[in-house]
Amino acid sequence: MSDVPESSNREEVEDNTPEPEEQSDDSSDDGEASGDTEMDFLRNLFSKTLGISGEKVLDELTLEGVASYIQSGKCKNIICMVGAGISTSAGIPDFRSPDTGLYANLQKYSLPYPEAIFQIDYFKKHPEPFFALARELYPGQFKPTVCHYFIKLLKDKGLLKRCYSQNIDTLERVAGLEGEDLIEAHGTFYTSHCVSFMCRKEYDLDWMKEKIFSDDIPKCDKCSNLVKPDIVFFGENLPKRFFTSMTVDFPRCDLLIIMGTSLQVQPFAALVGRVSNSCPRLLINLEKAGGADPLLGMIGIGGGMDFDSAKAYRDVAHISTCDDGCLALAELLGWKVELEEMVKREHEKINSKAEEKQTNQSSGAAGKAESGKAESGKAESGKAESGKAESGKAESGKAESGKAESGKAESGKAESGKAESGKAESGKAESGKAESGKAESGKAESGKAEVE
Repeated sequence: MSDVPESSNREEVEDNTPEPEEQSDDSSDDGEASGDTEMDFLRNLFSKTLGISGEKVLDELTLEGVASYIQSGKCKNIICMVGAGISTSAGIPDFRSPDTGLYANLQKYSLPYPEAIFQIDYFKKHPEPFFALARELYPGQFKPTVCHYFIKLLKDKGLLKRCYSQNIDTLERVAGLEGEDLIEAHGTFYTSHCVSFMCRKEYDLDWMKEKIFSDDIPKCDKCSNLVKPDIVFFGENLPKRFFTSMTVDFPRCDLLIIMGTSLQVQPFAALVGRVSNSCPRLLINLEKAGGADPLLGMIGIGGGMDFDSAKAYRDVAHISTCDDGCLALAELLGWKVELEEMVKREHEKINSKAEEKQTNQSSGAAGKAESGKAESGKAESGKAESGKAESGKAESGKAESGKAESGKAESGKAESGKAESGKAESGKAESGKAESGKAESGKAESGKAEVE
């Protein structure tokens, strides 16, 4: 996801617009720069009206002429203006290409019209399509391109004044540009805010990413309203810093490099007309853009870039992809090897971090799985131990029961034995009585005989 177009009535800025980092330039210079800008506007107006050209600083209107100018040492404040075209080689679609552009591939979201996905009023009622798209194109899934690293190389060599970007993919930051190097004209995913003007609570990139990839519609944990990334939708104003910075930066620019933009969206497109008449302007793009509208050109609006007329003196169009154009310019400057090594090194770092993160996630998932198995094993073991215990109790119960039954049996036998013994004793006693009776009877019979 790259540049997001904005409405044409964004010249005024509301007080509640999120304001990024403050300018690194001294605030005391603002008044002087503003005055210079007004004078430049008047000079441009009279120059265009009277057909007066500015000072010619390029030896020739070619890429070679631009390279010679940079090497001359006269070029110390380069401004880059970039659009979606610098990110397409990273796999991020632009907006307006007929077949591959974003607007040509939004049918699955059932929108009333393609631009509705970036319309603030539509978003507040139907946020689902935007967040579904954001999940597909979310920052962090793509690597910066050769063009991004060329801009970083300009910074490293002390030549970059500022990069003005229409893109919201944060790849400039990934490539190594910092907040003070960047004007993210159409906002960024880097921060998010609650849409309620009464709240405006800020959230960071990680918070928003977690919400988007968990299929949750991001809601403010303070007031429950929607939370939107700080990208500029139709119906919203550009960041305040865009307006305050351009009045300071462009009068000081001594080379303007424009890459990967059709220069159709205002007020961004009008920035090309804010440099001085003597400032060279290089366009690296698949087609020429920013040509002067006859009417707007008369009043100094719309850039008025002139590549082909007899009066052309400072504008150069290099028709190619942004990556190829940057490599060609780097080669003319003697920086090509350095640029290619930077791209290779930084991409390896990104790949290494991604692999490490994936390994950690896999280890974490495996650890959870093992922990789950261990807990399950403990539970099974507990069940088994419990089963054994129950079984033991049952066996013990059976044994005790058996002992009890055996005891009863033995007791019965003993009682029976006693009974039998008693019967025997009783029989003996009865028998003795009988014998005794017989003896007594004998004695009686004997007595009778004696008497007789």
